[in-house]
Amino acid sequence: MREWWVQVGLLAVPLLAAYLHIPPPQLSPALHSWKSSGKFFTYKGLRIFYQDSVGVVGSPEIVVLLHGFPTSSYDWYKIWEGLTLRFHRVIALDFLGFGFSDKPRPHHYSIFEQASIVEALLRHLGLQNRRINLLSHDYGDTVAQELLYRFKQNRSGRLTIKSLCLSNGGIFPETHRPLLLQKLLKDGGVLSPILTRLMNFFVFSRGLTPVFGPYTRPSESELWDMWAGIRNNDGNLVIDSLLQYINQRKKFRRRWVGALASVTIPSEYFYISS
Repeated sequence: MREWWVQVGLLAVPLLAAYLHIPPPQLSPALHSWKSSGKFFTYKGLRIFYQDSVGVVGSPEIVVLLHGFPTSSYDWYKIWEGLTLRFHRVIALDFLGFGFSDKPRPHHYSIFEQASIVEALLRHLGLQNRRINLLSHDYGDTVAQELLYRFKQNRSGRLTIKSLCLSNGGIFPETHRPLLLQKLLKDGGVLSPILTRLMNFFVFSRGLTPVFGPYTRPSESELWDMWAGIRNNDGNLVIDSLLQYINQRKKFRRRWVGALASVTIPSEYFYISS
């Protein structure tokens, strides 16, 4: 009996090693095109990916798009062209730890840092003195709330927000219901490094698909694009660190919900379930 278990163990070790070294999936032509058309800027020695398109001529309007967890700026590709018909500049970035941006580890990922990166990008583009329309989703909503807080404090060097649109995010942390896997990862226990290494496309797609409504669920090819973005630069290994934003939402609730409570700019908050 002991010899049988030894044989199983000897077989399992190389299989597990091979599994943990599965290379990330190839970028689809569409995702590769998205990366090729984008640019990078440097924030404190870290490379941040962004898209910046010039749209309708004669309009002064600028929109900055803030993506959700755990994906990237590629989330906006279906509406990108339509936005260029409405705005003069359409800008989106991959937050640190997401998409094609750097994914340092170990690293203390925070909403505060992501907001500072947005501000740095606009300075890099020479738009720090322009009025900005913010369109955000999920994780990006909390970044937008921090930017709104800074704007309301009238701090020098902060971006000026013209309008704000938050979608599908846990604006009120007490109403957010994280998935079981998210709960395990955000707590940063001994299971976190194991779970991040064992995560695969099947686990990812099964966990993400139910978040969408019955008529808006992504196709398998779209899910593979999302997964390719996560696996880029071993991004699956920092998911537990990124998920600390859930804890940060609770800790800084007064700051971020308070920023919305007395907002004086045009703003919309909506949740789409189908």
